[in-house]
Order: sequence, then C-alpha cells, then structure tokens
Amino acid sequence: MLILAIETSCDDTAAALLENDTLISNVLSSQDEIHTPFGGVVPELASRQHLKNIDPVVREALRRGKTDLEAIDLIAVTQGPGLTGSLLVGFSFARALAHVHSIPLVGVDHMSGHILSVFLNENKKQPLFPYISLVVSGGTSSIYLAESFTKFTLLGRTRDDAAGEAFDKTAKLLNLPYPGDRI
Repeated sequence: MLILAIETSCDDTAAALLENDTLISNVLSSQDEIHTPFGGVVPELASRQHLKNIDPVVREALRRGKTDLEAIDLIAVTQGPGLTGSLLVGFSFARALAHVHSIPLVGVDHMSGHILSVFLNENKKQPLFPYISLVVSGGTSSIYLAESFTKFTLLGRTRDDAAGEAFDKTAKLLNLPYPGDRI
C-alpha cells in the first residue's frame, strides 16, 4: 500500500510517502525563520505559510518517491489537535486531492503520532503495550496510557500553558534562539 501523508498541525508543512512500513520520501518546510522574531508561533502567519508551502511540499515528496498521485492508495492527513487555520489548510488540500483523484482519505490524530513515534527508531528497544507516554509538543502537554496501536487513554493534561510554549517564552526572556526547546 502506498500512502501519501500530509501534516500541518502547527507551523511546519510536511508530506511523506510510505510503502507499507517503509518510508520512501519525507519533505519538510520549516517556518522557524518566520516565527523567530515573535518568540513563538503566530497562528495566522502559520496558516498563510501553509497555503504557500503545501502544494510544493507534496509535489516534492511525490518527486522524491518517483511516483504520482495515480499510484497513491491512501491519503492520510492530520485532523487535529493543532492550530485551526493550519489544520484547515492541510485537511482541505488533502480532501481536494482525494476527491479529484478518487483516493481514499483518512484523518489522523496528531497526538497518536507522538504517542507511537517511539516505534520509528529501529536501533532502540521498542516498548511493549501497555506503556505510559508523556507528550510535550507545542500547545499540548499530556500523559497517555497507550494500550495498543489504536487505543490511548488520556490520563492527564495541562490546563494552562504547555511546556513547549514555556520553553519558547523562557528562551525569549533569556535572549536565546527560537525555538526554545532546541537549546
């Protein structure tokens, strides 16, 4: 199965091709330069940049994968959580592609990607289910119980500012580079 995956939950525009469990191509367009002067992501700027980036990023992922849309069996796209405008750009683009080319479309939960990302590294020992996952990403800080590849139970989350945003704000106060989590 050949899957085109599209991700626009926050400020980076990404597209990847996967054949079964193998990554064929992966293209990312970062917006760090745009948001650096503000010390954090500006949602309106992020969604506008996604509008500019999404078509070239998807085309480049297809080019690197030496394929075209006619060969795609499924389109997977982030459906949330994330910045509303950014998600709308990615989901609308993916939905239009799926409709025009008669390709099945599936929405993917952003947090599921974080929870399951531990399985992407082949060189490290992978966890056994069930396991606890701490997700600290942008506007989200949550703890999940991962019971299987498809079942996650939210155990707790922040009610105020997320740890990812706290890193950015602290870095700005200390005159350190953005994003603050890369120091």
